Amino acid sequence: MRLLNLDKKYYCGIDLHGKTMYTTIMDKSGTLLFHKNLPNSMSDLLDALRPYQKDVAVGVESTFNWYWLADGCKRENIPFYLGHALYMKAVHGGKNKNDSLDSKHITDLLRSNLFPLAYSYPPEMRAVRDLLRRRRHYVDIRSAAYRHIQMVYMQQGIVDRKLPAPNIKGKRESMMQPFEDPNVCLAVASDIRQMNVLDDLINVLESKVLDQAKKHDRTALNLLETIPGVGAILAYTLLYEIHTISRFPSPQAFSSYCRLVKPERSSGGKTVGAGNGKIGNPHLKWAFTQIIVHAQLYSPVLKRSYERMKQKHGLAKSKSIIGHKFAIAVYHMLKNGKAFDENKFIGG
Repeated sequence: MRLLNLDKKYYCGIDLHGKTMYTTIMDKSGTLLFHKNLPNSMSDLLDALRPYQKDVAVGVESTFNWYWLADGCKRENIPFYLGHALYMKAVHGGKNKNDSLDSKHITDLLRSNLFPLAYSYPPEMRAVRDLLRRRRHYVDIRSAAYRHIQMVYMQQGIVDRKLPAPNIKGKRESMMQPFEDPNVCLAVASDIRQMNVLDDLINVLESKVLDQAKKHDRTALNLLETIPGVGAILAYTLLYEIHTISRFPSPQAFSSYCRLVKPERSSGGKTVGAGNGKIGNPHLKWAFTQIIVHAQLYSPVLKRSYERMKQKHGLAKSKSIIGHKFAIAVYHMLKNGKAFDENKFIGG
């Protein structure tokens, strides 16, 4: 957790919602200067900030809709800071909780240098990153439809028939052949139709991403594609979710952000649970999970190493170990500008 160290004359904390934002402005000593619920409008916020704009900072808890606020503050040269929602315990820790109190708490965290920073992703790469996330969402839905067809086969006792892969469009119609009941056929046909529609959406998004992503950081992209089994989509996912490796002070910090290491929670020398495991980036977690699978298909050396690891540690722990190793490798590759080295990976 990184805490903001800030010295301003005025501090503005905003509890942001879909249509409104409860806005609080305080001075350094904590004197309340402005406290009001405003509509989500940059002009209304600027009106409230105008008397303090020469020396004010704006802080907001990370929500789904912070983009417009960050971009508006940047245009007006107002320092903007995004707060990590899961770390902002002070917002949720009191007996009472409402928008008015939350706004005050956020402002208090700002002025007391206890504001936990999240990463404010730059706008020039934000839209492409969101397209990649949307593509993955559609792939997950397509996979769910495919899994339902597999379940139907099991319900009907058909276990000796091999189904075509979920991304092979031309052979899907054959998946309806074994069924005589028209209702079962309709269920399978509905899943096939959904997969066909999703194929078109996925292809459109991939084409758009591939067209734009090359313009951002071609060097980093080329380095990531040297990892066995990492194609364009996986490389772009890593590139856009990381943005710049310099935001992470160490390989361990990067691995933690990728959800590849378990958080330590102890008190008095005893373990006190395993909470907060979901703090981090789920999309990077997914990407490294995919790398573990695909690397074995393209590199016999990595496959042998992984098999030995499974014999020694078991499947679950082996996945954790090799995922962590891939994260460390990616960190050093991007930090030092060097391609993936199989021998160094196995030895390190």
